[in-house]
Amino acid sequence: MAGRILIVDDVAANRIVLKARLATAFHEPILAASGAEALEALRRDRPDLVLLDFQLPDMQGLDVLRALRADPVARRLPVIILAACTQPETRLAALQAGADEVFHKPADDRLLLARIRSLLRRDDPEDRHDLPALALQEQASPYDWPGLICLTAFPAVEGRRIARALTPLLPHRIDLRDSRTALLTHPDTAADAYLIDAKGDAAPLAFALLSELRASPDSRHAGIALVTDGPEGAAMACDLGADDVILPAMSDAELALRIAAMVTRNRTAALRRASIRANIRLAMTDPLTGLFNRRYALRRMGEMSLAAVDSGTGYAVLLADIDRFKQVNDRHGHAAGDLVLVEVARRLAARLGPDDLIARIGGEEFLIALPACAPSDACAMAQSLCRAIADQPITLPSGRPVALSISIGLAIARPGTLPDEAVEQADRALLEAKVQGRNRVIT
Repeated sequence: MAGRILIVDDVAANRIVLKARLATAFHEPILAASGAEALEALRRDRPDLVLLDFQLPDMQGLDVLRALRADPVARRLPVIILAACTQPETRLAALQAGADEVFHKPADDRLLLARIRSLLRRDDPEDRHDLPALALQEQASPYDWPGLICLTAFPAVEGRRIARALTPLLPHRIDLRDSRTALLTHPDTAADAYLIDAKGDAAPLAFALLSELRASPDSRHAGIALVTDGPEGAAMACDLGADDVILPAMSDAELALRIAAMVTRNRTAALRRASIRANIRLAMTDPLTGLFNRRYALRRMGEMSLAAVDSGTGYAVLLADIDRFKQVNDRHGHAAGDLVLVEVARRLAARLGPDDLIARIGGEEFLIALPACAPSDACAMAQSLCRAIADQPITLPSGRPVALSISIGLAIARPGTLPDEAVEQADRALLEAKVQGRNRVIT
């Protein structure tokens, strides 16, 4: 996966070497020699990832990183810190400032390129902005409840040691599982993050487990980190889909910080996926009744029209309107009117088949489309829908029953009839049903 990589280093030789390394992997390097140049390049060139030197002539690399994380556009941009000194406190400071990875200079070529690939694969430029202000505001913060961290494939003694070390450093629950148990997950027991032993003889099993977890629908979005012996195993783990790799020299504090960051990233991504699904539902459905809306209904009718051309059988279009609905609102209030709309929608939908379409397209007007339907069957269905409303009053929260009826205009759309034309025909029939006294079907 090629990307635009910003290289920030005050030593020209270092920039040239990194540029040559990245060119072999078909990345597009962008060069900057100072913090000020880096910030300007971030705004001007919109890179996909940053390789940032820890020490710059005009400002600390961490100051550049903090400025980047404060920018709404670039705050989720992947950043790898390259440092000549990678003492534990240096690494922790970089990760706490928002770095995604910290490598000692010069970084191992294979591991560096594999880590770049993994970070580019994880990052979507379209997701770098914050969630829209109105998206899922009623939900709690995605970080405010304890998660589940699964330690797996470790020898029992080592697993217990890691669990004891991480417990006071993380707000999450830690669970020790063998490889088989780790795979037997369902939505209620799936972990937020997995830490897998991939050292020595455990490596083949760990890599297989990583692949299986990424393939499972219950764990594919979880954070997964592998503990490896060195750069070669770490590079392979990155290319197999690991979110992070833990090398032997890392401290328990750094391990906890990396796991916490994985959980935060994956919960943010889960919130974003939920927001997208909710927005899709809102774009397709009527929020009061849960039925489809007019936009979606017309598109579905277009598909029915095309299918009708192929089969040679027309489809039926019904427009149903609640008779004298305004009187319900005037006498009982709009809350009662909403309840009536919901109940009418439920009764109409209950009479329809799985391939039939029903949508609310106006205040008290419903559109129903019956694919590949003979005229006699369409008339019978329309009469059945009228009876579903008229035969039983709707009881309001006050306990008072309200007797209602609907009028239906029915049009039989021949193959090739456009949805708007079919709706217009049904609308004319509905108007005639109202003129003739309501509570009836006109074709």
